[in-house]
Amino acid sequence: MRNDKENLIVKLTFEFALDIIEFSEGLEEKRKFVIARQILKSGTSIGANVREAQNAESKNDFIHKLKIAAKEADETEYFLLLCKFSKTYPFNDELLEKLKVIIKILSKIIASSKA
Repeated sequence: MRNDKENLIVKLTFEFALDIIEFSEGLEEKRKFVIARQILKSGTSIGANVREAQNAESKNDFIHKLKIAAKEADETEYFLLLCKFSKTYPFNDELLEKLKVIIKILSKIIASSKA
């Protein structure tokens, strides 16, 4: 099922993962290790699952992998919101906006793949 044409969601989630790495390193510098690790794991997992979906064995497998990516995106959003509303954590509004775009695209792909 792999298609080597440029793929918007693959590109966006890869770039988001790079941003997440940088943000989590900043959290670690501020000794916010637990949230840094959670954000790093869930935030980079989005793109890993999207990439894995590109090699899906079937349409159902493709949808399943994108649903996992969507769950990881929701988890990442939760941790970013914790940072936003915590008085002692740094926050990056741009990350949350990028993530919202990714979530919308994933939802659309999943919905259209089911149809």
